[in-house]
Amino acid sequence: TRGTLFFEIAEIINRKKPKAIFLENVKGLINHNGGRTLATILNVLRNDLGYFVPEPQIVNAKDFGVPQNRERIYIVGFHKNTRVNEFTYPKPIKKKVTFKDIKEKKVPATKYFLSTQYLTTLHNHKARHESKGNGFGFEIILDSGIANAIVVGGMGRERNLVYDNRLKDYTPTTHIKGEVNREGIRKMTPREWARLQGFPDNFIIPVADASAYKQFGN
Repeated sequence: TRGTLFFEIAEIINRKKPKAIFLENVKGLINHNGGRTLATILNVLRNDLGYFVPEPQIVNAKDFGVPQNRERIYIVGFHKNTRVNEFTYPKPIKKKVTFKDIKEKKVPATKYFLSTQYLTTLHNHKARHESKGNGFGFEIILDSGIANAIVVGGMGRERNLVYDNRLKDYTPTTHIKGEVNREGIRKMTPREWARLQGFPDNFIIPVADASAYKQFGN
């Protein structure tokens, strides 16, 4: 099960004894089960497996050259044979990036622009949650803004909608209810998601959009 996956990783480390290990998880790992989960992980790595493991650190992608607010915890470790006994996490680079820096240079296909019907559905969905005191719903990222963490499923794409007023032909290219919205609201493209995750533009995306969103979200 998902909760015991770390012990499978520990078994791999025990058998293969890599010189270095590099683990990543959501930042909630720090407080999971009152902090006991992380304590168990560190105890296994340090005491059972004998690795030098400095205190884990939360790192945000937006501090390292991509316009995505993505906080993740990173755990590194070094085998005793490497004699590594100190480690410093990288410091944020002094470069502010926004969505405009990764936005498509050409206007994306019409299929990425939301229909009026779907936009209405999103507004209603957000209003329902707001009436219950929840902050759940779609969000539009400005060109000068930073994207929310991209994720698989849920409202992953809807929490990262953008404005794009370059569309001239509003003829739908896919089957939609209503018509293409005139506000220029669209989903980010898979290529924009790739850029949010640090992939270079020469990285080939060989799969359909649905799969691409899932893979980049993962």
